[in-house]
Amino acid sequence: MQFEQALTHLQSYFGYDSFRKGQEESIRYVLEGHNTACIMPTGGGKSLCYQIPSLLLEGTTLVISPLISLMKDQVDTLNAAGIPATYINSSLTHTEVQQRLEEVALGEYKLLYVAPERLESPQFLEQLQMLPIPLVAVDEAHCISQWGHDFRPSYLRINELISKLSNAPIVMGLTATATPQVREDICRALHINEEYTVMTGFERENLSFAVVKGQDRISYIEQYIRKNDQEAGIIYAATRKDVEELHARLQKSGVNVSKYHAGMNGNSRDEEQNRFLQDDVQVMVATSAFGMGIDKSNIRFVLHYQLPKNMESYYQEAGRAGRDGLPSECIVLYSPQDIRVQRFLIEQSTSNPKKQIQDLEKLQNMVNYCHTEGCLQAYILHYFGESEAHECGRCSNCTDDRVEIDVTVDTQKVLSCMIRMGERFGKMMIAQVLTGSRNKKVVDFGFDKLKTYGVMSDRSAKEVSDFIEYLISEQFILVGQGSFPTLSVAAKGKGVLLGTEKVMRKEQMEVKQIVQDDELFAHLRSVRKQLADEAGVPPFVIFSDDTLHDMCAKLPVTLEQFATVKGVGEQKQERYGERFTTEIKQFCEKHPDRKREVSSPAPKKARASSKEGSHLMTYELFQQGKSLDEIAAERELSRITIENHLFKCAEEEKEIDWSPFLSEEDEQLILEAAFSVGDEKLKPIKEELPENITYFMIKVALFKQKMKQLS
Repeated sequence: MQFEQALTHLQSYFGYDSFRKGQEESIRYVLEGHNTACIMPTGGGKSLCYQIPSLLLEGTTLVISPLISLMKDQVDTLNAAGIPATYINSSLTHTEVQQRLEEVALGEYKLLYVAPERLESPQFLEQLQMLPIPLVAVDEAHCISQWGHDFRPSYLRINELISKLSNAPIVMGLTATATPQVREDICRALHINEEYTVMTGFERENLSFAVVKGQDRISYIEQYIRKNDQEAGIIYAATRKDVEELHARLQKSGVNVSKYHAGMNGNSRDEEQNRFLQDDVQVMVATSAFGMGIDKSNIRFVLHYQLPKNMESYYQEAGRAGRDGLPSECIVLYSPQDIRVQRFLIEQSTSNPKKQIQDLEKLQNMVNYCHTEGCLQAYILHYFGESEAHECGRCSNCTDDRVEIDVTVDTQKVLSCMIRMGERFGKMMIAQVLTGSRNKKVVDFGFDKLKTYGVMSDRSAKEVSDFIEYLISEQFILVGQGSFPTLSVAAKGKGVLLGTEKVMRKEQMEVKQIVQDDELFAHLRSVRKQLADEAGVPPFVIFSDDTLHDMCAKLPVTLEQFATVKGVGEQKQERYGERFTTEIKQFCEKHPDRKREVSSPAPKKARASSKEGSHLMTYELFQQGKSLDEIAAERELSRITIENHLFKCAEEEKEIDWSPFLSEEDEQLILEAAFSVGDEKLKPIKEELPENITYFMIKVALFKQKMKQLS
């Protein structure tokens, strides 16, 4: 019976008819009272595995997450779906923390998100002891393992918390990246029996992986962004300096871009992150400091400007693409000199010899990934312990049909020129000599007298420089240390000069357009952005790209049709249905050739059967004297949905007595605040008012004023 209710909640709150792989099994284990480990790839729907049970269990589910930005995004998304949730972290004042704890004690929230560092406060632990907590969900559970790539000592206090809670809650550990060793640590630390471990595999079927070697990275990125200028993406760089330089270059070339690294002050980082989340900019250039917990579902590409430090970090960072399940790309732009940078960063990050050896081994696995000729996805899956991984058919190795060209003679020209120049210059100087430049330095050094001067004058210096980059990536040329690295001929290169080795080069990798143009999708995306700005939330909180694409396929022009769209729950149907169906109807009138998907699924049973009279059923119960919370519980709907039913009834001129919800004094205060800050958004009004005034009270006051103006 409980699981049938879980499916009903999935439909009514989240707008989906069935669970994804692994979700049903995880939820069943939790509802049966078992401690559970949930290992799913990013975008696999881990959050639902504790969010759905939280609606069925008495009390408030505690979610431990190290990711402050993710807390806010998830709380915004839950509230938008009609599920009461809140968070406590360092962004709040002491007064705000106490207020939220009091509200939790009163049963106002089904989920409470907290940062693990909170568990280090004995006072906070005492306060949690007083709360009814049926389930503790430990997100990013790999942080509990010292063998994990992101170990956090504060996670070791989770067991202390659980042991102090009076009602022995169910415990759930969730992560997207865990080697067999880390999975074992999670289960041991959280007392999870192996039989209650749910693993769906690490493969992300909507992601295609690629490694680009021997090409100019800046040029590739600029081409890529031009080709996908409407799509959101992240570009990761290894150092703050790289982020600043790449950001400046892209900004100069007209790209709408943000930046993020630990050297920026907190306010600047928050501002840049919010611009990206709100779709005010399309591209974020960042170090690995950015992205932990970014719940933005419409990221279509993740580019790594340099080699990542290990496979765990790479798969987690790459996994931020395509969280909505739509096709997305993950590309590493590899150059051998990146290895030196990562080695330096490893040496700086720890003085523990054992840890250094471990980190260097992980780095070598990442280098091997960039050089494998097999399936890239299969390489990743093997790394995470999946022995029977198959070829994906999507990655750059599986789909590579580029023609190989013999470039042995050109290679000999480059290597010979380097030797004649004394092997003490960088690639630009070498390229200038080979192309016959009259640059002052070339002439001053007498390089215009060399036999190899101008032997590649039919190419530009840029083309020759790119070719040298290719020879570096294939280890024919070694890169020296220092700020201005010099190039020298490698042992492999000497074989080419002696004529014992041939050099075959594939054509350069072409940039692809990830998403095909669709005028309706672009229009619905702009509507979503407008609604998000009005509500003060990121656009993906309103609807995911996947939901917008489903609208484009089904072309719903009535609320009943809108209910069949993927990701449209009851709350969002009521809140946004009329706006989107109107926009789609108007578009179809202008584009009569636009065809609806033929095989649309049947309307969702949870809502379509009684949708027309749903608000009237609420009104009838309200007239019987039942409270809004009682009605919400009886009808298995959210409190916000019940509130909206009352507003709808009042618009239809049903008699509603608002006095139990709002006194005349409070109404006057609200209207004065609205006059002062404007009534476009509720949050600025709330911030002007005493803490006892709720958002519902504000909505009642504004609604009454609106009805007076219309009468």
